Amino acid sequence: MKNEFLFSLKQKNNKARRGAIQTAHGEIQTPAFMPVGTAGTVKALKNQDIIASGSEIILGNVYHLMLRPGADLIADMGGLHGFMGYNGPILTDSGGFQVMSLAKIRKISDLGVEFSSHIDGSKYFLSPQKSIAIQHQLNSDITMIFDECVAHPATYEQAKKAMLRSNDWAWQCKEAFVKRPGYALFGIMQGSTFVDLREQSAKNLLDIGFDGYALGGLAVGEGQEEMLKVLDYAVDFLPENKPRYLMGVGKPSDIILAVARGVDMFDCVIPTRSGRTGQAFTSKGVVNIRNSKYKGSKQKIDDECSCDACLYHSVGYLQHLVKSNEILGAMLLSQHNIFYYQKLMKDIRLSIEQGRFDLLLQKVLSQFETVNQNIK
Repeated sequence: MKNEFLFSLKQKNNKARRGAIQTAHGEIQTPAFMPVGTAGTVKALKNQDIIASGSEIILGNVYHLMLRPGADLIADMGGLHGFMGYNGPILTDSGGFQVMSLAKIRKISDLGVEFSSHIDGSKYFLSPQKSIAIQHQLNSDITMIFDECVAHPATYEQAKKAMLRSNDWAWQCKEAFVKRPGYALFGIMQGSTFVDLREQSAKNLLDIGFDGYALGGLAVGEGQEEMLKVLDYAVDFLPENKPRYLMGVGKPSDIILAVARGVDMFDCVIPTRSGRTGQAFTSKGVVNIRNSKYKGSKQKIDDECSCDACLYHSVGYLQHLVKSNEILGAMLLSQHNIFYYQKLMKDIRLSIEQGRFDLLLQKVLSQFETVNQNIK
C-alpha cells in the first residue's frame, strides 16, 4: 500500500521552517526546490543528473503536455513517471498560468478557458474538471487546482474577479480529484497585491480544505520588493501544518528571502534557462561565462560544487562550448545550476536545524548583490 501523503514540520528558526513531505513516490525534504520539467524533461538534463543533484521532486505541466504528446498517450505509457522513466515525486502545474501567458487567443468564462495553442493555433478548452482529469492521467503525486492568474499590474476589480472565479474552480477541483494514498491536491491563493483579497482567498481555500497551499499570482512582473511585501502577510494566512508553495520563484535571493517568511516549496525555470544562455550561479555569485576574461581560464567554475562541470572541466573549456553553441555547454551549465540550487536548499535546511538561518541569509544575499563576479 502506498504511503499516506503527510507533511511534518520538524523545526523552525523564526519563520523559516524545516520539514518533510511524504508522497506515493518518496519523501521530499523541505524547504525544497523543484526543477521544472515542463514537457516531461528538465531541459538539457538526464534523470540521473537530476537525482545526483539532490533533487527529490520535479515539476510537469498540464498545458504543455496536453498539447503534446497528449495525456492519453502518457497515461497509456504508465503516467508521467513511466513516460519519463523517473520514479520520484512529481508535481504538476494545472495550466492556468500558461493559458494566461502563452496561449495566443483565450476566452475565459466561469466554465473554464477556451484558447488557441501557441504551437499551431489549434483550439482547446480547459476546465477545472479537465485539468484535474489530465493530472490524474499523468499520475501526479501533487495535483494543483485550476486557477485564473492575472498579470501585473491588475486593478482591484480584475484581481477580485479572478480570485472569486478561482475559488469557485477550487471547489470543482476538489470534487473532481480522486483521492488515493500518497497523492495530494493543493489549493492556490490568488488576490494579486491586495491584502483583503489574499486573506479572503486563503479563508475560502481553508473552508474547502486542501493537502497543501500555494501562493499564486506572484513572480508575474511585480518585482522582488513588491513580492516580498505580499509574502510578509500572505504566508501567515496559511496553516502551519500544511506545506506552503510559492509558484514560479525564483532567483537564489528570492528563495531564501521567501524561506525567511515561512515558504516551504519552490520551482523556477531560471537555473536551466540561465544554463542554456551561459549564466552560472555559484558560491561567489552569478557568472556570465561568455565574458572574455574567462577565455583560456584553467579555474573551476565553483570549488564548492560537485557537478560534472566543476569536477572535470575548466571555465575556459565551458566558455568555448557556450560560445561555439555546443549542446554540451548548455548541458553542463544547466546541471551545474541545478546542483547549486540543491546545495543552497540543503544549506538552508541545515541552517534552520542549527538555528543559524539568519547568518546564511546574509551570506547568500551578499553573494548576489552584484552579477558577473570574478572567479578567484
